[in-house]
Amino acid sequence: MPDVRLASPQGRWILFTTVLGSGMALLDSTVVNVALPAIGRDLDADLGALQWTVNAYMVTLAGLILLGGALGDRFGRRRVFVVGVLWFAAASLLCGLAPNTGVLIGARALQGVGGALLTPGSLALIQASFHPDDRGRAVGLWSGFGGIGAAVGPFVGGWLVDGPGWRWVFLLNVPFALLCAPVAVRHVPESSGGKAEGHFDVLGAALGAVALALVTYALIEAEEGSLLVAGSAVAGLAAAVGFVLVEKRRPGPMMPLEIFASRQFSAVNGVTLCVYAAFGGFFFLAALQLQVVVGWSALAAGTALLPTTALMLLLSARSGELADRIGPRLPLTVGPLLSAAGVLLMLRVGPGAAYATDVLPALLVLGLGMVTLVAPLTATVLASVDTARAGLASGVNNAAARAAGLLAVAALPLLAGMGPEAYRQPEAFDSAFRRAMVLCAGVLVAGSLFALATVRRPAPDCRRPECRTHGSVAVPPLEAGRRGGSDAV
Repeated sequence: MPDVRLASPQGRWILFTTVLGSGMALLDSTVVNVALPAIGRDLDADLGALQWTVNAYMVTLAGLILLGGALGDRFGRRRVFVVGVLWFAAASLLCGLAPNTGVLIGARALQGVGGALLTPGSLALIQASFHPDDRGRAVGLWSGFGGIGAAVGPFVGGWLVDGPGWRWVFLLNVPFALLCAPVAVRHVPESSGGKAEGHFDVLGAALGAVALALVTYALIEAEEGSLLVAGSAVAGLAAAVGFVLVEKRRPGPMMPLEIFASRQFSAVNGVTLCVYAAFGGFFFLAALQLQVVVGWSALAAGTALLPTTALMLLLSARSGELADRIGPRLPLTVGPLLSAAGVLLMLRVGPGAAYATDVLPALLVLGLGMVTLVAPLTATVLASVDTARAGLASGVNNAAARAAGLLAVAALPLLAGMGPEAYRQPEAFDSAFRRAMVLCAGVLVAGSLFALATVRRPAPDCRRPECRTHGSVAVPPLEAGRRGGSDAV
């Protein structure tokens, strides 16, 4: 039984290094959007390259995050966490030194691999290290500090872009990693899931990542209408079918398909796909709109986005308590509708927009919608499966949200009619942005209606979330299993 106490020096070091490690990946997922216009100007990149700057990271992270948790269970959670931290730092260094968009996109994909190793490992180390009496508080502090990191991410990104330059958005990870890794080696006890037999589902993970990458490529490059684009779309769909077949037939799949036998689990993941597709598309385009059309600096744009994450950080725990009393159906119906209203209020944000009267009301309403739905969504995911599979269920839900976001970033500019040079043409970008906001709102309304039709109140004795405080706008919180590991091999 783990026996480290939170008040001990070792306990504080464990909390420090896990927060720092997961914070790097969480910060990177929110800070890059603010830097995109500066990256485009410096590297002479078109809109497609900017989309890939975001999505290359998300493809590998979403495709490999379940496998990353299984690797920690097998080879040691601390070992895999440290490897992930150092891998992430090396890839960040390559991003910061990238001479062109090709190198930057490749380095971002490598960053996602590192993120897939360290993200599940950070929470697993908390779960596996602390005494049961302190574990809940440790998880609460871990998620709370992580939420603070997510909240300040856009502000930090804007300050770096306007100051030392966009490359420091990535280079800042290197000193953090060089501090995090030695502390982990010295102070964090090693642990594993005790699974010494069986095979890793490398084929399933590879097929999932390849399917996402090919479909993303086809969506980003669809305007070309070439045979390569059409072939990529077909190959991506074939890889997706192959992924399902492999997961169905393997003895130890990364994502056991029988987990979807729970109608509640399938339903809440459908809601997840809708809401996080809309959120991913919104935050990608909003950061560009505030700089390209409104004319704000990166710092001003990043600061402007703070209210949504601040509201989630302050109110997510209370939202979870409310959902415990009234059930998840109403919050999961009302939350997307509030978010849709916030997205539509962004139609007021154009040339000469004022923060107090145009931008802030939209972000406050959007933030309240996110507060309303995120905690109940996570609770419903955990309640819809057996307790032994809680970690797996959370991992699948987290990966689904990431996949929805990256597909939205790929598809939304296409559906809104944004050309490759749109972000250099304020008037054209503004028109396409307005169409995109209507599409995002429509997807959120669809998620609301789907929740109303399918989500039911869970049993009273079901598993409850341990991560009560949450600040990420990109993904729902990641929960570990009872023993701190992923339930997948």
